[in-house]
Amino acid sequence: MGSDTGPSKTRKVVVTGGAGFIGSHLAEKLAGKGYQVAIIDNLANGKMENIAELLKRDNVEFVKDSITNIALMRKLFQGVEYIFHQAALTRVPHSIDDPLTTNETNIKGTLYVLMAARENKVKKVIYASSSSVYGEVLTLPQKENMPTNPLSPYALTKLAAEHYCEVFRQIYGLSTISLRYFNVYGSRQDPTSRYATAIAAFIGRISQNLPPVIFGDGEQARDLTFVEDVVQANMLAAESKAEGVFNIGSGKSTTVNQLADLMLRLTGKNLKPIYQSARLGDPRRTLADISKSKSFGYEPKYSLEEGLRKTLREFGYEI
Repeated sequence: MGSDTGPSKTRKVVVTGGAGFIGSHLAEKLAGKGYQVAIIDNLANGKMENIAELLKRDNVEFVKDSITNIALMRKLFQGVEYIFHQAALTRVPHSIDDPLTTNETNIKGTLYVLMAARENKVKKVIYASSSSVYGEVLTLPQKENMPTNPLSPYALTKLAAEHYCEVFRQIYGLSTISLRYFNVYGSRQDPTSRYATAIAAFIGRISQNLPPVIFGDGEQARDLTFVEDVVQANMLAAESKAEGVFNIGSGKSTTVNQLADLMLRLTGKNLKPIYQSARLGDPRRTLADISKSKSFGYEPKYSLEEGLRKTLREFGYEI
């Protein structure tokens, strides 16, 4: 995306949710390419520490507000080329606890983003969707043309927003692409959150010499995707002509037991996992068919062990 010298400063992009886990990595990469980057985040999930260094650059601005503020979206999107729509309430358990707030942010907020993008003639909206839209599947790998079966309010909002993107593409001619992320991990995930993903939660426990907690029997399998591969997918998707829905994963599946064993080996910890009841709304298995995404150049560059090593180093481990 962009030339070796970077795009001109007139090329402006917006990252919604840009102070969050994935959004901050994406904003950092875009700024490094020379784009004028506007980050909007209400800090419900995002953290200023994720973008503190980034804000020292003269081509990055931060707006603390919500995507449900349509007047702000209309103003912020003026002269914008690409919108990377990462903002969402992202946790399945939270959506079960509070479906109304999840609906407000993830569906209404996405509608406002699309309306403001259309009005400002934005070149393309790159939407962060989720593999959770598939729900429980009988056959693997998961392909984009499979029936969807969301098992949680979160998954349902992600699917509804995908449909909004497609409707705006078909009716209004707004170029949109929805990237279905599979179990993204990396630095800047919050290991202390009660909604922490498995890898972040494991790091949080292991760093305190506490055994990792596994929900269920640990034989549930996940397609674990390193955050830098997700960033690469967004960059490629923006400047490609690809539209519609695309899986973004590693194309490999790992059980939670295998993941715990690998992380304990990498950190040199002799701890035995604790098992607790399975959580509602979590599918048994995920595995992405990524052949469609390869059509716009996506190819995961990190194996699970490489991604984990880099993540653990970011959390202070010397490995």
